[in-house]
Amino acid sequence: MSITVRYFASLREQLGISEASVPADGIHCVADVWQRAQPDRDLPPRVLAALNHAHASLEDPVRDGDEVAFFPPVTGG
Repeated sequence: MSITVRYFASLREQLGISEASVPADGIHCVADVWQRAQPDRDLPPRVLAALNHAHASLEDPVRDGDEVAFFPPVTGG
């Protein structure tokens, strides 16, 4: 029973990892995934999330087997 966590762009560089797996027990939402995966770090402001390859809010429910990704805001022209 686990949740896959992926980090992209500058988050990946800051954390030094691109992927992790966390136990699903006790996790209810996307924000809980960050807290379990990065217990010593606050969630950076304006970070975006995806749940199973679709944009998600930090309050969206998460289940065993899901994939949660965190990435910084994207800008372009």
